[in-house]
Amino acid sequence: MTKKSSPRDAVPTPVPHTPANAADLPDPKRWWALAVIAGAQLLVILDGTIVNIALPSVQNGLGMSDADRQWVITAYSLAFGGLLLLGGRIADLVGRKRTFMIGLVGFAAASALGGAADGPGALFAARALQGACAAVLAPSALSLLTNTFTDPAERGRAFGIYGALAGGGSAIGLLVGGLLTEYATWRWCLYVNVPVALVALGGALVLLKDSPAQRGVRLDVPGALLASGGLVAIVYASNGAESAGWADPLVLTLFAAGAVLLATFVWWQSHAKHPLLPLHVVSDRTRAAALATMGLATVAMFGAFLFLTYYLQAILDYSPLRTGLAFLPMSVTIVIGATQIAARLLPHTAPRNLMVPGMLLAAVGMLLLTRLSTNSAYTTGVLPALVLLGLGMGMTFMPVYATATAGVAPKDAGVTSATVSTFQQIGGSLGTVLLNTIASSAATRYLDVHPSRGRDLGAGMVHGFTVAAWWSAGVLLLAALAAAMARTVEKP
Repeated sequence: MTKKSSPRDAVPTPVPHTPANAADLPDPKRWWALAVIAGAQLLVILDGTIVNIALPSVQNGLGMSDADRQWVITAYSLAFGGLLLLGGRIADLVGRKRTFMIGLVGFAAASALGGAADGPGALFAARALQGACAAVLAPSALSLLTNTFTDPAERGRAFGIYGALAGGGSAIGLLVGGLLTEYATWRWCLYVNVPVALVALGGALVLLKDSPAQRGVRLDVPGALLASGGLVAIVYASNGAESAGWADPLVLTLFAAGAVLLATFVWWQSHAKHPLLPLHVVSDRTRAAALATMGLATVAMFGAFLFLTYYLQAILDYSPLRTGLAFLPMSVTIVIGATQIAARLLPHTAPRNLMVPGMLLAAVGMLLLTRLSTNSAYTTGVLPALVLLGLGMGMTFMPVYATATAGVAPKDAGVTSATVSTFQQIGGSLGTVLLNTIASSAATRYLDVHPSRGRDLGAGMVHGFTVAAWWSAGVLLLAALAAAMARTVEKP
């Protein structure tokens, strides 16, 4: 008897062949995902400077002393810089999308608490919580971007946008801070983060691919304590040096403690079974060159933000809003340098062929600032320098981000991204303090030689700025040298 066929016995319909597994195909929503990731990164970078211009209003509004006002900035940078490596490893351990969303929720809550603060202590605590959430958010954002874009041409464009926001975010923060301070209240410099973070959270839920926890990843508790302790000590010492001086015993002790803790951290990473930062991540020559370039570039850039902000307001008598607008050309040229120059050329050339000219271009821009005087005009004295600085930084940051995160094992993507952000954050903190100290010391020496009469106080201040600009140009030349150490044959 012939067995009657049934639908169950029918030959399955062939599945159309795809070039690879469907999971390997590009995500059709990847460019919308980039908007979410880049928006979150902008939030983190912007918040490092958005309250700078509002600081006098914050101080008056909360009855803050001159000695305490620096903690509005320091509390954020301490928590952010000190916890970045730990945040990166948490992203590897828990999953990047989940960590990204946790960071956004925490950042929004901390911003709301800061905006509603009724005293200095509450504001300092909220800013520290913001920094801790940023330390979780930033590494997961960069590693999500790395995993979302794998095609070299698309990856270049994506990192161009990301690098432009990372480089220009600080200048945008000054602009937004000036707008909100002048037309609303300083509290909106914090409240504005809440709707932005909530929109990014909604976008993350819909657009980002889930990134499962990486197998074999364990939290290195001793390494986390050593790294966080060392970085916190160095950032705290850097901020303390601004008010107490570099020779202050507490500042020197903290620098020494930070150095010892970080040296112990490096030793421990070579012995730990599950290291927080596997040393092979930073021992690669091209990646190490990119990280050093990032750190040195941000030393010069954040220092320039500081003394140019004072120059525009104290010497040229600009309002907070006009000061913020004055930095806009730099933001625009960073975008051009990152998206229209670096992103187009990186697929066809080695990263150092962009980073070295970028740093040299920025150094020329910084040298133009050494010619400032009390009679300089913005259009002839400041604007050309900002344009060159922006182009140079844009050409540099994009390949730095792309190169530093390329070729890393998935289980180390989060902590590698955190390492890039750590170099940026520590460089910015050191640059702000170092160059402010140099400028203040040079101004004091100038006034000792030229007794203060009339505009001499302004002349002393400008002299300090120009001396700091010379030092910044030297740092940028060191950054160009560091970039030149990258291999010429490797492309991200």
